[in-house]
Amino acid sequence: MSSGQAPTPSAAGKQAGKQAGRRRSGRELTRLAVVAVLAVLITLFAVLNTGSVEVNWIFGSSKAPLIIVIVISLLVALSLVALLTAAVMLASAARAEVQRRLAAI
Repeated sequence: MSSGQAPTPSAAGKQAGKQAGRRRSGRELTRLAVVAVLAVLITLFAVLNTGSVEVNWIFGSSKAPLIIVIVISLLVALSLVALLTAAVMLASAARAEVQRRLAAI
């Protein structure tokens, strides 16, 4: 196969088969187990916190199920972490680019 051609469906299938048959390392299994335990704990926490709570906004307040408040808080936190991670990665890439250009001088 030349480098300009896309892999044939059979070649892509063989590659996917190799990856699917690959055994997971101990580290991957440990990570998977930790994620599974955390998922169970988060699910239990959510199920046990279904009562209605009052949410105070800047202007007024409203009632909402506690699980909704928890999920919205989690989504806001994850969004902030993603934004901060992206900002740090962009800053790091920019710093590396500046260093590369200075080294070329």
